[in-house]
Amino acid sequence: MNWNDVIGQEDVRKRLVAMVEEDRLPHALLLCGPTGSGKMALALAMASYLLCEDRDAKGNPCGVCASCAMTRVWKHPDLHFSYPVIRPTGTSSEHKMTSDDFAQEWHTMLEKTPYLTIDLWLAEMNATNQQAQIGVGESDLLVRRLSLKSSRGGYKVSLVWLPERMNSECANKLLKLFEEPPSKTVFILVCEEPELLLDTIRSRTQRIDIHGISTDIIEQALIERRGIDASQAHRIARIANGSWTKALAELRPDNENRLFLDLFIQLMRLAYQRNIRELRHWSETVAGYGREKQKRMLTYFARMMRENFMYNFHHPELVYLTQQEENFTRNFARFVHERNIIDILQLIDLTIRDISQNANAKIVFFDFAIRMILFIKRMES
Repeated sequence: MNWNDVIGQEDVRKRLVAMVEEDRLPHALLLCGPTGSGKMALALAMASYLLCEDRDAKGNPCGVCASCAMTRVWKHPDLHFSYPVIRPTGTSSEHKMTSDDFAQEWHTMLEKTPYLTIDLWLAEMNATNQQAQIGVGESDLLVRRLSLKSSRGGYKVSLVWLPERMNSECANKLLKLFEEPPSKTVFILVCEEPELLLDTIRSRTQRIDIHGISTDIIEQALIERRGIDASQAHRIARIANGSWTKALAELRPDNENRLFLDLFIQLMRLAYQRNIRELRHWSETVAGYGREKQKRMLTYFARMMRENFMYNFHHPELVYLTQQEENFTRNFARFVHERNIIDILQLIDLTIRDISQNANAKIVFFDFAIRMILFIKRMES
């Protein structure tokens, strides 16, 4: 993988290359940014660049040396991946889960895309309601691996995806590695919630903030790399809001947001009709989803409420909707206004909190649906 595989982020690329060329590369980099901004793609390109034995003057891996051949399939002996994993049902509690337990699934994921999300990874691991984390077994594994000399005589790269999911024991052991890093070892931490990391870990890394990709660059990439017509690419790029992952999701026939739109429409219509019986069926249906999917659905509902509210201002440049979403919004938006928008969004936030705290999903969603009825009269402007 080289820098050309990264969508946008040219300034970050130049900064990373300059660190190496000017011999001021820190032993630990912390790449922080929102989902879909390209953090992992940048980290993978940086790893390929560091491990290449004959990179060119522009900072690209040569693509032909032995190291490039190995990084192409992400099996370089000096490249070590750490990532959150689940504990499958039936696994002994005495077994310390590590990245090795899901190495095959991880390489399958990397072959699909360098733009990873925790939801895609959980699906790859066939997780249900399990929470993925990086445990102490992983830090023990890293200590053993990094104690070995570089097989090619160059850098050793430890790429940690979502380090904020480390448990405390793992984080403390990793901290010791940062304090006394092995020779010519570079840690690249790819993080979405840096505030969850130990302060002592953050203080021993050089943080680089990765911002969302500009709408123009996403639009251009959709046209050039995916063959999308300009009009559709423009609409998708605006909806993506800086995330290449979201842009690609809009192109998939099984796009989850289409399901969420159907559920949103059902809820609003049933609440307006005060159809308690069907609202109970609706709540039982969504209660059957995994908690991560439920939270994504509620986040989608919040976005739809905000977009419907903005639609009432009659400024198209302020509205970010797909064609299907706009078809419903055109008639529904008048029900979302200044007298109820804050209460509705607070209700959604409260429901997300309850789901995150493992409350009974059937009770939570039926209460959510019933309380939505209370906003109907205020929604009629």
